[in-house]
Amino acid sequence: MKILVVCQYYYPEPFRISDICETLVKRGHDVTVLTGLPNYPKGRILDEYRNGKKRNEELNGVKVIRSFEIGRGNNKLMLFLNYFSFAMTASLKAMFLREKHDVILVNQLSPVMMAFPAIVYKRKHKKKILLYCLDLWPDSLAAGGIDESSIIYKLFLKISKWIYNSADSIAVTSSMFKGYFKNRLGMKVDNIYHLPQYAEDIFTDHIEINRNCKCNFVFAGNIGDMQSVETIVKAANELKKFSQITFHIIGDGSKLEECKLLSNKFGLENIIFYGRRPLGEMPKYYAMADAMIITLKNNKAISYTLPGKVQSYMAAGKPIIGAINGETNYVIKEAECGFCCEAEDYKELANLIVQFCDSDNKEKMGKNSYQFYTRNYTKEKFMTVLENNLIKLGD
Repeated sequence: MKILVVCQYYYPEPFRISDICETLVKRGHDVTVLTGLPNYPKGRILDEYRNGKKRNEELNGVKVIRSFEIGRGNNKLMLFLNYFSFAMTASLKAMFLREKHDVILVNQLSPVMMAFPAIVYKRKHKKKILLYCLDLWPDSLAAGGIDESSIIYKLFLKISKWIYNSADSIAVTSSMFKGYFKNRLGMKVDNIYHLPQYAEDIFTDHIEINRNCKCNFVFAGNIGDMQSVETIVKAANELKKFSQITFHIIGDGSKLEECKLLSNKFGLENIIFYGRRPLGEMPKYYAMADAMIITLKNNKAISYTLPGKVQSYMAAGKPIIGAINGETNYVIKEAECGFCCEAEDYKELANLIVQFCDSDNKEKMGKNSYQFYTRNYTKEKFMTVLENNLIKLGD
């Protein structure tokens, strides 16, 4: 089957869609990706992709077509230009794609407008779209500070409804998304199904358990506004007298420098920032962890999501300590793989960390974490469901 994948982000940007596409190729499919120019998370187009270079390449069997876009930069205006530049230029590319495809897969992160090229191709070639929704729109705008009564929000509410209704099938990463589509967007949900993310193979390999006398807590992932990593920094400040507790922050993003400044302001010596590290190094950092940490903003829209790092943490067999609401809070408690409090409650997060350090059930929590992953989130299960639905739409 010939599959056209539309996603603004692709390798070398750190998103799971690259692994999905390569796995589809291994399963015998012909995969073409229509994507943008790598600039996430730094916000600047990588030098090797500037000035018209590498607009067409093949990566591990996947044909990659790159469309012009303006880099994300470091402010809202640049982000707005980034979003719309890809939507417009990629739509033009989709209009004139010569190769015929059987089905279209949209890997929909933010912005929702990245689905425009898929709709253009669908209308021209009468093909069907499977939209994989990882970020809810327009509530992602509300989470970013856009008032729901504003003209901008109302405009994107209409755009989002049109895009979601243009899809022939929608897969959602969180079970709570389905209720959002029904109750907030007024959509029928017959063609919407739950397809949680999986962890890359590197995380399912054996990762050692930390055996030293200290308690090490690791956060790994994007450090942006939504992730509320400052909650971890504030919890570290509450615990700075506990010499046996150390926090390790691996990742990059728009809020990294702000978090570093806050740590310096508190004079903390119990938190270490490593910056962004290659995927291949992550098992080393996971190995140092007694438990992994996950945080998100205290925001209703954000609480619907189940961040992909949850699956990575579980695949590695690690307990999880969270300051997070909604779906993730529910999953941690259902799996009995750690402790969780309300989002942004740094004092309770600090209490939970002390509670975890004193617990005799650390190993059991880790086993529960891995077992929950194998029951619910394996890559094999994900790929089989995705492939079957693509085949169904492509017939």
